Amino acid sequence: MKDAKQEGLLNTEEEQQQAAADAATAEEDLEHISAAEVNEIMAKYDRESATRIFSGNKALFMKCLLIAFTIFAVAINTVVHLNAQIHRSVFIALVLFLAYLLYPARKNAPKNTNKVPWYDLVLAVTSSASFLYMAFNYEKLVMQAGSYTQIDVLIAIVAILLLMEACRRVVGLPILIVVGCFILYAYFGGLIPGYFGHRGFSLQRIATHLYFTTEGVIGTPLAVCSTFIFLFILFGAFLERTGIGQFFIDIANSIAGKATGGPAKVAVIASALQGTITGSSVANTVSSGSFTIPMMKKMGYRPEFAAAVEAAASTGGQIMPPIMGAAAFLMAEMTGIPYSNIIIAAIIPAFLYFTGIMIMVHLEAKRYGLKGLPAEEIPNFFKLMAGYWYLLIPLVVLVTMMMTGYTPSRAALAAIILSVAVSMFRKETRMNLQTLLSALEAGARNIIGVAIACAVAGMIVGTVTLTGIGLKLAGGLLSMSGGNILLALFFTMIASIVLGMGVPTTANYVIMATITAPIVLQLGVDLLPAHMFVFYFGIVADITPPVALAAYAGSAIARSNPLKTGVQATKLAIAAFIIPYIFALNPSLLLLGSEPFDIINVTISALVGMTGVAAATEGYLLTKMSPIVRVVSLIGGLMLIIPGIQTDIGGLVLVGIAFVIQKIRSNRELNKILESE
Repeated sequence: MKDAKQEGLLNTEEEQQQAAADAATAEEDLEHISAAEVNEIMAKYDRESATRIFSGNKALFMKCLLIAFTIFAVAINTVVHLNAQIHRSVFIALVLFLAYLLYPARKNAPKNTNKVPWYDLVLAVTSSASFLYMAFNYEKLVMQAGSYTQIDVLIAIVAILLLMEACRRVVGLPILIVVGCFILYAYFGGLIPGYFGHRGFSLQRIATHLYFTTEGVIGTPLAVCSTFIFLFILFGAFLERTGIGQFFIDIANSIAGKATGGPAKVAVIASALQGTITGSSVANTVSSGSFTIPMMKKMGYRPEFAAAVEAAASTGGQIMPPIMGAAAFLMAEMTGIPYSNIIIAAIIPAFLYFTGIMIMVHLEAKRYGLKGLPAEEIPNFFKLMAGYWYLLIPLVVLVTMMMTGYTPSRAALAAIILSVAVSMFRKETRMNLQTLLSALEAGARNIIGVAIACAVAGMIVGTVTLTGIGLKLAGGLLSMSGGNILLALFFTMIASIVLGMGVPTTANYVIMATITAPIVLQLGVDLLPAHMFVFYFGIVADITPPVALAAYAGSAIARSNPLKTGVQATKLAIAAFIIPYIFALNPSLLLLGSEPFDIINVTISALVGMTGVAAATEGYLLTKMSPIVRVVSLIGGLMLIIPGIQTDIGGLVLVGIAFVIQKIRSNRELNKILESE
């Protein structure tokens, strides 16, 4: 840090002291991030990880139960073909049975009691039976054609209530609050005056619509979850056991470890790669952050910044092709757009997102004089690839099969088999029977939260179709904006962030697609840009205070202030707040039938614009920025968002002016340092 001070890169004595203190405690932090602490952080910020812990025969029994569920779920997707409604109802019935056995009623309840309370056993059996009722009485229910008995209505109400209680335990309250508001709206609609009022629906009508029809619990979200998403989550569980997660970190280290502020850039690259196989911002933050955050602190990064880098990058994993937190499959199903088109369209926005974080990281490193890792700590890229390239084969085959027209189910199954096969190439990656069983168990555990969230999200879809609230919300926001497209997009952005807080990726997208995407469509935005717009803003809710779960998980590892970490993560992810506006106004960014020149033009203008906004946000480009220069840089960067030759030229001129002023000031400071020597 002494060299940085001599170069005038540390701005205040307090910043020097804080950086030195953080570096001094980083070695201690490295020792304290144990596996137990990682699990504790996951349980605190990721509700899906807060399960009961069994031992002895009960642990063996639960393991067998989870493995049996995975085998059954694979079977009904491959060799056993069930009617769609029977398939979905049986799937969610088994998920609920497992959920009540694994998740206690209270978040802070003791997890290692090695027993399941009698009332949870009752709830497990009752919730499962309430959905199996639909499967065993399918033909009778079809023949009734909507004429339901009192028993049917009672079972529908019980099933929905028990699903909501399981959701509270496994996923959390945010999504339940949204669902509750929509159900209350459906029931009390007749009492609401004016534009948003409707005739209202009885409790019987609401319950049967949400339970029995394919526009409710067993609708599209659960359909996709019980097929494509389950198989891809299982694939991720197998792939993780080949050691590909550590391989990604090593690759990132070999690429960016030597660069200015190397550890933070390693975190960005590793999280981008990790995002191809994970479906959770929090899980990604904790798994890779337990390694990268202490490493960043050791090199002198502020704790809040280190945690924010990992959280922002890990959240970006949800928009990273080819899986996009499994939302890509839902998007294909709900929009009718081929999966291959969706992941191609997502490439440039994802590249820009991570480039934006890289720019912010680089500016922070230059500002504080943070160097790269020592050469002896950096693995050789070519040796890594030569030794472990085969771990990438399942991912390559998966993407190739999906792009060439194979079904997602077939592609995922092929990738699972390949992940086992390639693990045999070296002793350190080789799977044995215990590892295989562990992957099967993890697949079942990991699908529980996603399945319940998708089932509950289906209830939101059901109330929207029942009441027509989606179109009314769209009309209301359009009226508020006065027809101004930028203002309407801004209101939609706020709505998407609020609705996405604390909601898992897949359910998050369902909510966005149902409620906020129609608003963007009414603005004249094309179908895919509209869905991508709301999906992006739903995802960044994971790092946007006050419910910034990924940022808070990172702060627990960094031992930093959670709120400050969330604010810093939001600043780092500034690209996520810019890019959606660009492709909403100019779909060329999504490669939608555009000429190469248009694609290059919009990409370059987006990069320059993000650099201007990032510099203004960080307050540093070549040296510390004055308030006026920050404003000039910010305005120039924002102008480059709006497509058009005039705005592009104006934005380039303003960003260029800010750069020239910075260059002049930087040269003056350098001359002063040289003269003082």
